[in-house]
Amino acid sequence: MAFLFSFRMSNSINLLKKFSQFNDQWSPKIIAECNGQLIKLAKIEGEFVWHNHPDEDEVFFIVKGKLLLKFRDKDVHLKEGELYVVPKGVDHFPVADKECWVMLIEPKGTKHTGETDFELSVDEKDQKWI
Repeated sequence: MAFLFSFRMSNSINLLKKFSQFNDQWSPKIIAECNGQLIKLAKIEGEFVWHNHPDEDEVFFIVKGKLLLKFRDKDVHLKEGELYVVPKGVDHFPVADKECWVMLIEPKGTKHTGETDFELSVDEKDQKWI
């Protein structure tokens, strides 16, 4: 644990280098923790699944590409450099026509697909630190 603490405190994190360390889709990688919030990177392409996080807000920051966040009542189009906060309990459906690099910020313990069981669901204990 002391190693992770010193890593986070003394070294900067280059997002582009971190993204170069993996190719799998829809499988967030943890890069840092701050005040109980996990900062994760994910490469996504295609459609995900309708889901929500009953008790947690979720931040999407687009590092590369474009992301469509579908909601029951509207669509939000995000492009590189844009950020959107999905409020807790709000159903959303992420879609990326081409590969999109996303930084996610969410409380530790947030389930990848909320209470929705889906083939691409990843349990937090299985999400890797990179």
